[in-house]
Amino acid sequence: MKFTVNERYNTVVIKLTGDVMGGPDGAKLHDRLHKLKEEQKLNVVVDLGRVKFLNSSGLGMLISGMTTMRNAGGDLRLAKAAGRIQSLLMVTKLITVFKHYGTVEEAAASYSEDT
Repeated sequence: MKFTVNERYNTVVIKLTGDVMGGPDGAKLHDRLHKLKEEQKLNVVVDLGRVKFLNSSGLGMLISGMTTMRNAGGDLRLAKAAGRIQSLLMVTKLITVFKHYGTVEEAAASYSEDT
């Protein structure tokens, strides 16, 4: 898994690419989310549009990130989960836990709607 971090639409957009399976890459993402928390950048959108595979460790990584942001007063929302990734979220019932959107723009705009 690789990821890039950009600030757009008054949110932080983290674009994941490849196979999301936790491990060392998950630790890097975890560290980055904690840095964002320290910087008070608490509105995060995770772009899953280029994720090929997501296992239970990857799901755990996303849940941990969401918990970190929510405990700090923000949130971590998902965008562009399609195909197998969306099916996995549905089977695990995590589709009811995460706020998820069809596009990054919709996910970012949802933060404005919360205020």
